[in-house]
This record gives sequence, C-alpha cells and structure tokens, in this order.
Amino acid sequence: MFTGIVTAQGSVAGVALEGDRLKLTINAPYEDLVLGESIAVNGACLTVMERGAGNFSVEAVVTTRERTTLAALKIGSRVNLERAVAVGERMGGHFVQGHVDGVAEVIRVTRREDALLIDLRPPADIASVTVLHGSIAIDGVSMTVNALPEPGVIQMSVIPFTCEHTTLGSLEVGDRVHVEGDMLGKFVKQLLEMRATPSTDGLGEPRLT
Repeated sequence: MFTGIVTAQGSVAGVALEGDRLKLTINAPYEDLVLGESIAVNGACLTVMERGAGNFSVEAVVTTRERTTLAALKIGSRVNLERAVAVGERMGGHFVQGHVDGVAEVIRVTRREDALLIDLRPPADIASVTVLHGSIAIDGVSMTVNALPEPGVIQMSVIPFTCEHTTLGSLEVGDRVHVEGDMLGKFVKQLLEMRATPSTDGLGEPRLT
C-alpha cells in the first residue's frame, strides 16, 4: 500500500529483456532497501530483486508491461519512486495500491504563475469513477481532481513543489502516464454493478441481489 507521496525521483540505469521479464535497474537515493520489498515506480508496484551501490533492480512481467508504460523506459528516463507505507506513518495523500488501472494521454498543458494545469484523457472505466475534487494517482503521484472540463477528461492543478519533486512538471501534450483510479470509487461502482446483475438463488432461479 502506498500514499501517492513521491519520496524520490530515480533514473533508469539499465534495461534488459530476459525471456518474458523486463529487468529495470534504477538509480535511487535509498540506502536501506530490503530484497523483496515493494516499491512504486511511476505508481506501479514492483518488487526489489537486486540491490547495488546507489541503485536497485526490479522486474516487470508481461501482464505489467501490457497495462503500463514501463516497456518504453530508456536509460536516463526519470521515474517517480515511493516505498510502501509503514504502519503509523502520516497519510499525506490517499490510499494507493500501486495497481495501475491503465494509461492516460496528456491532451492539454496550461502554464500559470501559481500552477500547471494538465488535462488528461484516461480510460473510460477510470473516468467513470472520478469525481470533482476526488483523488487519483498519476504516475504514482496523489492528485486532487481540479476540474472535469469535458466528458472523459480530467484536469489536475500541479503546484510548483510537485512540479519540482516529481516528473509531472515535465509532461507535454501527447505524453502517456499511469493512472490508478480512486479505490473507494472502484469498489462502489463494482458493488452497484453486482446489485444490478441478475444472479441465482442456489436453485438455478435468477434473482436480483
């Protein structure tokens, strides 16, 4: 479990495809990583497989690559990093599972003196669980939905601090980012869909739940 509060930016130091597994080596400032611990890379929960001097390695299997942009990372690419939250720490963002729901495209970037407005077009199922002033994770960064300017479009207002300490400040039109919808919204949507779907009463007879 994560909070969407990025604690460091890393840079990709190595990319290797080994069979069906993509191995990424990432330079990072963490000194006490433990083998097997979870770490969010651009919001995707991965497992630390190796440690080195100032870096660590993770692997992304086919399923992960199919729903993320990890396969497009190159040596030198910057990534947002967050270690799993420890019990008792302050929850500065929102509950983020590190399970990327899909990829959104940046369709507008508007620079203002006090903020950077970024408009995204996420997958339809994520747009359907997103509400004004609700939470969403963008490349692992906990964000508040600033506006819903048009159907299927989500707008974020990125403050200077976040621009400086994450990769969001360098986003441009056409860029693709990981999105994870609000966990509570997804649960509510699924429960409502289940209640509206006929099921059986154990005797083969359909009934509404």
